[in-house]
Amino acid sequence: MSKLEDLIAELCPNGVPFKPLAELGKFFGGITGKSKDDFTNGNAAFITYKNVYSNPALNINPDDTVKITEEEKQRTLEYGDVIFTGSSETPDECGISSVVTKKPEKPLYLNSFCFFFRFNDLNIIEPDFAKHLFRSTKLRYQIGKTASGVTRFNVSKKLMEKVVIPVPPLPVQREIVRILDNFTELTAELTAELTARKKQYEYYRDSLLTFGDEVPRVTLEKLFNIRNGYTPSKANNEYWENGTVPWFRMEDIRDNGRILSDAIQNVSDKAIKGRAFAANSFIVATSATIGEHALITRDFLANQRFTVLTVKNEYAKSLNIKYFYYYCFILDEWCKDNLTVGHFASVDMGRFKKFEVPLPPLEEQARIVAILDKFDVLTTDISFGLPAEIEARQKQYEYYRDRLLTFKELS
Repeated sequence: MSKLEDLIAELCPNGVPFKPLAELGKFFGGITGKSKDDFTNGNAAFITYKNVYSNPALNINPDDTVKITEEEKQRTLEYGDVIFTGSSETPDECGISSVVTKKPEKPLYLNSFCFFFRFNDLNIIEPDFAKHLFRSTKLRYQIGKTASGVTRFNVSKKLMEKVVIPVPPLPVQREIVRILDNFTELTAELTAELTARKKQYEYYRDSLLTFGDEVPRVTLEKLFNIRNGYTPSKANNEYWENGTVPWFRMEDIRDNGRILSDAIQNVSDKAIKGRAFAANSFIVATSATIGEHALITRDFLANQRFTVLTVKNEYAKSLNIKYFYYYCFILDEWCKDNLTVGHFASVDMGRFKKFEVPLPPLEEQARIVAILDKFDVLTTDISFGLPAEIEARQKQYEYYRDRLLTFKELS
């Protein structure tokens, strides 16, 4: 028998207790009462939505900061806290968890779009165990059911209190952590190598896309017809039944990349207002999740988080579509730095329309595309090289995680 099997046979042969979160601790919100200016040159560490979403074990040394005054009474994160994203465009992506697995050396302030759970007693659960547990398939299924909404889904803390987790003995938890961390450490090493290659790629991309005054520049509003995406009414079933028109959301980019012909979800022709967005148009995220784009290669619709750019006829022969696809990475970064204040982050659309795109001769555009295509395959193609190996390791980890975190319930 393996060491884990020995521990289970010794410490919990008849199963383990399952407890609702309401019995184990309490939920708390992030910081409140902040303006856009408070996030410029702040004096305290700030935990962003992206930090939570991207890291099963929270990055407790972020570069992001927020201004906190001495008289403020804002909660800070502590060792063992489990943080959740509060909303997303689909219920499946709500409540993504991140755990404070190391004791913070400085106060950590959580963004207002997330919330956290604090155990009453850390002697019953290891934070490193929690980082695997709350991202396991069974827990994700329970958490997904706590979200509701139409175009954007929000997690109910009341329903989260009813989420039930297994609580095996600590020695069992630690052995599971040891096994699963071996998988994640290898994946982390491969990911670090891929990150280094991506930085090299980004350096060459930015260098190739930097031009002097000799290259003419054209604003987005002159180059493109600019329209807003939208969500067809959920109340009209005819819009959502037997759909053949792809309707793109942020999940499509996350799951399938940045050059897309099919969407996860389709709508019917009846959902189209006027006409569909034309093939070879671009979707650029200008609200909520900023800094993403995709090239769509067939007629389509997209939700309201995207601004859609379709090349005007007068520029069809002077703009290489793939060249602008790569230039959108520069546009993405510009968007992140040009936001308006509101309930959700959104790009200043007045300035967006005036954003200038350099237009070198078509031959030069084609040369740049040929170089960047080679880098792009090396760093993003999930069927090739490092991305493929990382994908395989991640699936292996998820398989063993879900097996090891499946327990018989103690009756």
